[in-house]
Amino acid sequence: MRSNRIRTTVVAATALLAALSLTACSGESGSSESSKAGAAAPVANTIDKQATSQPESHATSQPQSQTAAPETGATEAPVTNSGTKSGGSGSGTTKNTVPPVKTGANKAGNTASATSTKTVTCTGSNTKVTVTKVSRPINHLLLTVTNAGSQLCNAYYAPKLRFDDAQAVFPILDDSQPQAVVTLEPGESAYAAIGLTGEPGSGPAPRKAAHLQVNFAGKSNVGSTGTPAELTLPANTYWDDNGFVTYWQTEMADALQY
Repeated sequence: MRSNRIRTTVVAATALLAALSLTACSGESGSSESSKAGAAAPVANTIDKQATSQPESHATSQPQSQTAAPETGATEAPVTNSGTKSGGSGSGTTKNTVPPVKTGANKAGNTASATSTKTVTCTGSNTKVTVTKVSRPINHLLLTVTNAGSQLCNAYYAPKLRFDDAQAVFPILDDSQPQAVVTLEPGESAYAAIGLTGEPGSGPAPRKAAHLQVNFAGKSNVGSTGTPAELTLPANTYWDDNGFVTYWQTEMADALQY
């Protein structure tokens, strides 16, 4: 009996020692694993920090690149565009806002225009002159000069008339002088009235004439200039020394009022 108890006690003690040994090993193993886990934790944290720092690095470099692109585009836009928005890459049709350069043809055209506006003196060679009989006033003729050239011409003062082979120039009515020189564009006309006779009985008897020579005054009004116009007078035209001719007028009515 006693031996059985001792054996049982020994077995129980052995089992207890075995259990304590297993507990100690388990504690040491847990402590070791815990230590290992604790040692590994900083590594994991380091990796996490690196993973976190890498996106931060990318996030920093990426805005720099995006910022540079708009600056380049903002610099080039005024050069390539005329205030019109272009694509993000700056491509697209570029409008040229530089005014066109005048060509030689334009310059030639301007020269031709300046030449065509040059003013010359009206003479028999660049005008067409006609003489007609009018009913009012009586004993009057109407002289019409028309610019037949391609340039402006000035009809200076009054026409200087000679009937047939008369030696003296027909009298000019000074009261009819206009305020300015009459300038005719191509195709325009000026007018002068011819009073054939004076008051009846105030001078020699009227003379019949068939031909009229029209001379033109120059700017200085000394003598005549250019080629005269030679006209055939209406039938039964009579004149005397008391008659007159007016200055050139721009309107027919202004000429015939004298």
